[in-house]
This record gives sequence, C-alpha cells and structure tokens, in this order.
Amino acid sequence: VHQMESGGGLVQPGGSLRLSCANSGTMFVGWFRQAPGKQREVVALISNLGRISYADSVKGRFTISRDNTENTVYLQMNNLQPEDTAVYYCNTDPRVLKYDIPNSWGQGTQVTVSS
Repeated sequence: VHQMESGGGLVQPGGSLRLSCANSGTMFVGWFRQAPGKQREVVALISNLGRISYADSVKGRFTISRDNTENTVYLQMNNLQPEDTAVYYCNTDPRVLKYDIPNSWGQGTQVTVSS
C-alpha cells in the first residue's frame, strides 16, 4: 500500500473537512467509506483523464480533486451530516470497484459528524 489518507476528525453537522490521499499517483483514485456495520461504499472517483463521478448521497456536497505536483488527491467535504460518519479510504487500484483486494487498503481516516 502506497497511498495514505489523512484529514479526518470530528465535525459538527453542516461543517467541512478536507481529506488528503498522499502518494496517490496520477492514475485512477477512488475515495471510499465504511460506516460501522455497513459495507464499504464508493464516495468519489477520479480517472487519469480527470473524469469524475460521485455517489448520489454526496453529490453537490463533496468535491474530489488532484494536485499532480503534490502527488495528492483531495476530497473536500462540505455540509457534512451524521450519516457521513465513517472511516474514509482512498485506493489507487480500480479493480476494487469489482472485487475486494484486502492488501490494497490503507488504515483510512475517521470522519465523525456529531453535535
């Protein structure tokens, strides 16, 4: 695992956080999250050509972007809600969209939205 997530924390509903995925490379990067008792789900994806997609639940609130000079992909999260509480992971292997690759995941970063 080369990528490394950071930027999580505790925030009140309506607040914002920016997550970073360091060592992300210049190809595919996906942000995923896993809430307690739930399966990991896709949050946002960005391809090497800059093609972007979002889960319906975060459209209009989250923005994925990349800085190739910093070798980092960001996830700007605005208007956070309690249902956004989860461990957030980034992954640079597009195969995880089809099946799990256990050793491709980092430790993630915890996001907790609570008043």
